[in-house]
Amino acid sequence: MADKWLRARAARVLAALALAGAWLPLQAATPALGEVASPDGRLRVEMALDEAGRPTWRLLREGREVIAPSPLGMVGEGVDLSRGLAFAGADPVQAVADDYELLSGKRRHNHYRANRRVFRWEDGRGHELAVAWQLSNDGAAFRYELQRPVPGLDTWKRDAATFRLPADAHAWLQPLAEPKTGFGRTNPSYEEYYLQDVAVGTPSPLGHGWVFPALFRSGQDWILLSEGSLRRGDAGSRLLDGAVPGEYLLGFPDAREALPGGAALPWIEAFPWRSPWRIVAVGDLATVADSTLGTDLADPPAVAAPSVPGKASWSWPLLGDDHTVFEVQKQFVDYAARMGWRYTLVDALWDVQIGEAKMRELVDYARGKGVSVLVWYNSAGDWNEAPQTPRSRLLDHASRVREFDKLKAMGVAGLKVDFFGGDGSSMIAYYLDLLADSAPYGFQMNFHGSTLPRGWQRTWPHLQTMEAVRGLEFATFEQANADRVPVHAATLPFTRNVFDPMDFTPLAMVKLNDRVQRRTSAAFELAQSVLFVSGIQHYAETAEGMAQVPEYVRHFLAGLPEAWDDSRFIDGYPGRYAVFVREGGGRRYVAGINAGPGPRRIVLDAGKLGGGVLRGQLLTDGGDAPGFAERQVELAPGRPLELELPAAGGFVLQLD
Repeated sequence: MADKWLRARAARVLAALALAGAWLPLQAATPALGEVASPDGRLRVEMALDEAGRPTWRLLREGREVIAPSPLGMVGEGVDLSRGLAFAGADPVQAVADDYELLSGKRRHNHYRANRRVFRWEDGRGHELAVAWQLSNDGAAFRYELQRPVPGLDTWKRDAATFRLPADAHAWLQPLAEPKTGFGRTNPSYEEYYLQDVAVGTPSPLGHGWVFPALFRSGQDWILLSEGSLRRGDAGSRLLDGAVPGEYLLGFPDAREALPGGAALPWIEAFPWRSPWRIVAVGDLATVADSTLGTDLADPPAVAAPSVPGKASWSWPLLGDDHTVFEVQKQFVDYAARMGWRYTLVDALWDVQIGEAKMRELVDYARGKGVSVLVWYNSAGDWNEAPQTPRSRLLDHASRVREFDKLKAMGVAGLKVDFFGGDGSSMIAYYLDLLADSAPYGFQMNFHGSTLPRGWQRTWPHLQTMEAVRGLEFATFEQANADRVPVHAATLPFTRNVFDPMDFTPLAMVKLNDRVQRRTSAAFELAQSVLFVSGIQHYAETAEGMAQVPEYVRHFLAGLPEAWDDSRFIDGYPGRYAVFVREGGGRRYVAGINAGPGPRRIVLDAGKLGGGVLRGQLLTDGGDAPGFAERQVELAPGRPLELELPAAGGFVLQLD
């Protein structure tokens, strides 16, 4: 009892020093006040309180320190719950079990098992901050919880959370673009290239920190940092460079990342309140690549909206704005029907180049072919200058209802909404408003020029995909982008696409255009149809291009399932090569790409692919125009399949 009183008294003194402006560095490791372990016991989080009264956390994997003691806490306009605190106890460990179905991800039936423990802290005025931890076998996550209002914390100004990785770690990090830059002043849109295997402490080249998810390697340990479960009032966070190599701070959005007149910083208005989860996936590379923590920790469905994943034809990436006209879109409906794909996407300017009357005609025509139509919208009001229309029709509830009523009467199946521009709390609220208002109509939703989904696809099942990636369209703009596709594509299965659906819009098997030369092989392009996960997969290849590939390639693409039942990492290294197996429709599909400048040998073992004798169809680089080869193969225990992938080459293997 006396020890607790002394700790509380010391905390109040230190709090006074902190409020007076004294800077207190992170102290040496202090004895743990409590801990929580993963169900298998291989991961452990220890909580402590340093001499400045700052809650700290430490993460260990099999006894190795993965995250060194790092601060936590919240700072508001008139209160600081990050220092000068006293430990107020910890709840007993509770087992967490959650089973859920997800059609837009890499695994349909998910089973989350974790241990939960809540640690409590108080300041000198009796304000309580709870830190909830959940540890599963593939990682750890924490969030703040408040049971009642804290004066001065209506607006959350700073999150004191820090991630202190080993100083010798290496990283795969995507820099955050400066707000209000880029096309039509639409940045940031998570569309930069990842820095590859750089030493921690490498400064962000754009000066605004790093986006989630962020991947790190320290010896045999891989760490993927992200966040999830953003609600109304929350803002999207980013990592900021710390004072020493390996230290990353949690940052909030720039004031420019908000709706005009809206807030950028997060606000708190309803209690009990919970912050977004901060996620740390940890393990070997397979554990991290196969993790589903991003949706395991997401809120359960907020609505009963149907999830209808599928494949889509799409004219814009290779043909551009001029082809968003009735006759061309009718041809793309026919193309989708021939391929057995569920959707066709009609992109920007349909309102002026097709018009609503002819769009009704197109939707009716598509319905007769068994194809559903998706339509494009510009999200923007006056916060950016992207000129494409329809524009400014979704800005408030009343205008959304008018537009959605009209689209429903037309028979439209869903919307692609583009050009958002930031992670501010008012912008996050706008995303949530769009999802809430579209749900009763059954519209399937896709956000472009956007932030990271952060698990929303579970909470809002009609959210099929989001861009938040430098997708194929950039390769069509200039040669410098096309040159970087191999390494970029081999990075995404280990970073952006681990937790969330990604609308990369793959598949240009013949050519990009007359200005830009593709640097990947045809089989590399085909492999992306399996490697990249998206609830609705929009294929860039045109009907004319598809007609030039062998029949066995068209048959393969026509037979790909609309949703994956399961996925597993087989082999790879971020930015160098990637091999994954996905299951769906009663079949297994193995896909691999080689980003290297030289050939790479790949060995496929029957045991890793399900065991027993396996037979299937292998599509690789070869002599059939525009660069494919096909053969039947057999794998068995002791008789693996050995492949040599050329530079920027790939393969797919369909196992029956």
